[in-house]
Amino acid sequence: MSLARLGALTIAYAAVLFLSLWVSMMLRFDFRVPSEFWARFWISAAWILPVKIALLACFGQFRSLLTFFSLPDIRRIAWAMLVAAGIQVVVWLATGGEHMVPRGVIAEDLVFSLMGLMGLRTAMRLYRERSLGAATSGKTGKVKRVLLIGAGVTGADLFRELQTKPGIGLEVVAFVDDDPRKIGQTLHGKPIIGPRQRLKELAGELGVEKIIIAMPGVNPAVIKELVSAANEAGLEHDILPSVAQLLHRDVTVNHLRHVEPEDLLNRDTVALDTGAIRDMIHDQTVMVTGAGGSIGSELCRQICELNPAKLILVERCEAALFVIGEELGSLYRHIPLVAAANDVCDAPALDFLFQKHRPSIVFHAAAHKHVPLMENQPREALRNNAGGTEILARAARTHGVQHFVLISTDKAVNPTSVMGATKRLAEMVIQQYQDAPGNTCAWCAVRFGNVLGSSGSVVPIFRQQIARGGPVTLTHPEAARYFMSIGEAVGLILQSAQQAKGGEIFVLDMGEPVKIADLARQMIELSGFEPERDIEITSVGLRPGEKLVEEAIHAAESVEPTEHPKVRRLRTNGRTPLSGLAEELRTEQPFLAEDPAVVRAWLHAKIPEYRNGSNCAAVAAGGPN
Repeated sequence: MSLARLGALTIAYAAVLFLSLWVSMMLRFDFRVPSEFWARFWISAAWILPVKIALLACFGQFRSLLTFFSLPDIRRIAWAMLVAAGIQVVVWLATGGEHMVPRGVIAEDLVFSLMGLMGLRTAMRLYRERSLGAATSGKTGKVKRVLLIGAGVTGADLFRELQTKPGIGLEVVAFVDDDPRKIGQTLHGKPIIGPRQRLKELAGELGVEKIIIAMPGVNPAVIKELVSAANEAGLEHDILPSVAQLLHRDVTVNHLRHVEPEDLLNRDTVALDTGAIRDMIHDQTVMVTGAGGSIGSELCRQICELNPAKLILVERCEAALFVIGEELGSLYRHIPLVAAANDVCDAPALDFLFQKHRPSIVFHAAAHKHVPLMENQPREALRNNAGGTEILARAARTHGVQHFVLISTDKAVNPTSVMGATKRLAEMVIQQYQDAPGNTCAWCAVRFGNVLGSSGSVVPIFRQQIARGGPVTLTHPEAARYFMSIGEAVGLILQSAQQAKGGEIFVLDMGEPVKIADLARQMIELSGFEPERDIEITSVGLRPGEKLVEEAIHAAESVEPTEHPKVRRLRTNGRTPLSGLAEELRTEQPFLAEDPAVVRAWLHAKIPEYRNGSNCAAVAAGGPN
């Protein structure tokens, strides 16, 4: 703080404290102070005011940002004034009150000093907020009037955050809540109105342009109802993330985002055994392949929350690796990160990484996953998905990895695509390594369906089509997929890994399949349009390798429960994985065949249930990833 500002603040504090002492003296004598007590007043003021100024400095009131004033500042001011009052009482008792103001004046001065100083700081804060608000209004134009949906702790925290950042141009005019005990009350000076069923009517009465849903963990049906009402009223709508996403983080304006399709998934919040997962990850060196992808990057984020000793990020796409590396490096400075721009098919590079960093846990998320694209490149899908898994597994066994987790897919069950068949081969490779003589590693695979919003999935594609004004294209009006949010899927992957003893294929509870057509309609409505009227929905036919409805469990697999209700363990009945598969992938290298038909024939020989478009005309094939 500059000397000029320090001097001005000292004068302001001194003026408030002097006025407080003067008012206390006047009230004590009903505004008729005897002359002899005026002498005491001036003597007391001469030493009491410097003591109070010094105490305010000791309690940090000259170091804090003066235009920001909150509860911690109130506590520090209160302590400073209490200590000052205590000193006055001690001096009064030591001197018998000679040359001191009366004890009643000391008590009243304590109250008025607190009120005066808090009033001064509050006025400074209000001046800052109004000044910034006026400046912003001049730059950005009209400030949007907002209804906050939810008058709970989250809504209150978000309101305070919005008040401190008037520059974003949002003015909360009221809270909306369904609790009849809250309706008619006020929160932070704003009325609580409701219920939410009257949202359109209430928004019209108040001239509102936007709603913000501040109810983390609310039922998706409620979110859908609010979004529908907002669209009907022509209102913008934002939402705060779920409870899990806000865990250990303060509510801030930066968390606000548009309502996404995953917010409308009718799925309960997943409770994880975080203690057991933390025990597995804490102080371990962990490797994640495909670290720049949708699943891989979220794995890295959640692993970092568990404080590993080191995290190795393996990703062959340099741009994606840079993005996730920079993000984690800024958020988790205490965790050593190794960003390795390597391909899982590069055996020497992997051997070097394992030998240098000695990971004890490997999460293998690297894979080619786009069904139609891989139909035209079966050799590459086989090389990367199956061959890359074998190379990584071999390096993991050689260098003493304790846990190896393969990220698999429901498309590996009765595969009708090259991608699904190669992921099934990857599962078989892992099972063969589990059964190898002298094995000391727990090998497992985790099988699940589509994740909303992942790279190349249907959600980004639909979003682009809606932005262009349509049409939104479906492969088939009856196509359906299992969907999970990325965060939920990764949490359950970690839970599965924690329960693995070796050789398991875990399948995640993905709920009921969602029709792609229903998802398209929801996304159009989320964008503020009406399906078929504003945005057309058309069917273009199933693409090569796709099914109408995916399966999560093979007929020859039986399901067993685990310790977690959302994770199930599969046991194979009468279907033994090929014992020489890993060696054949490594030595004969079937993915060297140039002819796609040769690669497909080899896949069919290894996986009899694999049927592509040429040998299963009767099999209905799937929808978008």
